[in-house]
Amino acid sequence: MADLKSMFMKVYDTLKKDLLEDPAFEWSPDSSQWVEKMLDYTVPGGKLNRGLSVVDSLKLLKEEEDLTEDEIFLSSTLGWCIEWLQAYFLVLDDIMDASHTRRGQPCWFRLPKVGMIAVNDGILLRNHIPRMLKKHFRNKDYYVDLLDLFNEVEFQTAHGQMIDLITTLEGEKDLSKYTESLHRRIVQYKTAYYSFYLPVACALLMAGEKLENHIEVQNILVEMGTYFQVQDDYLDCFGDPETIGKIGTDIEDFKCSWLVVKAFQLSNEEQKKLLLENYGKADPGNVAKVKALYHELNLQGVFEEYESKSYEKIITSIEAHPSKAVQAVLKSFLGKIYKRQK
Repeated sequence: MADLKSMFMKVYDTLKKDLLEDPAFEWSPDSSQWVEKMLDYTVPGGKLNRGLSVVDSLKLLKEEEDLTEDEIFLSSTLGWCIEWLQAYFLVLDDIMDASHTRRGQPCWFRLPKVGMIAVNDGILLRNHIPRMLKKHFRNKDYYVDLLDLFNEVEFQTAHGQMIDLITTLEGEKDLSKYTESLHRRIVQYKTAYYSFYLPVACALLMAGEKLENHIEVQNILVEMGTYFQVQDDYLDCFGDPETIGKIGTDIEDFKCSWLVVKAFQLSNEEQKKLLLENYGKADPGNVAKVKALYHELNLQGVFEEYESKSYEKIITSIEAHPSKAVQAVLKSFLGKIYKRQK
């Protein structure tokens, strides 16, 4: 795994060098330095799970065959395209949420000389993806399918972000709207497609598969993405900020989190009143009251029960898939996230 990660990082250096020499723009030392600093700060700092999953998935789809150097480079490039997409979403998401930290360091827009220039940096990150795809995949049979895939997933994610944002509009804070079906829609569009389906879809295209033949794979991965986001909601409140690399603000931000959906379902009238009075307020005293209610309702136990039921459901779906290679890809994904702490 360490070897794969260091090889993956070498591909990042190659892709970055190509972008900083892109002939479509006349580069100056200032612009090169800015973009390089921005890329190094925003793109490779995470766990890289999404990107590395493309390489892992292709290996598993090819079963016994070793990947060629070219296949390793190309699958890594697609992995990095997903990491670039993630960076673009996160840079803009942090501005929208007025966040302070990301991956254990200040958000990019919080740096003294960056500020709102980060909006354009997000647009640059988005524009780097088709440049990389064009340079390395233009002569592939599946080039158009790749472009379609990235465009469609970005479209889905942006709409997921929209539902998330309009659900938390000031002056329209109505907790009773926060249902499991709304939570599921937000999660499916905002997270599951780009974090779970996209890496596997990239590997399937590289393996010569047609995506329309793999709708069931998409369904299983969206289910997995939903489970992942419920974990994320749980860790936002109950996780250790040192471990997860960020301070959770879902309560303060009035987020449609799985925890508040469950709390509202399980609360009596008095507890609902307490939630309504304290949820979505930045004061630490209000936040503490919500967290105390979460403990009182034993949401940790409710989450553990959800986790084991979800796991069983996903495993059953995976084992019903006719291809052993596809099963291996899906199980490898599930293994990475089951009972994670960060």
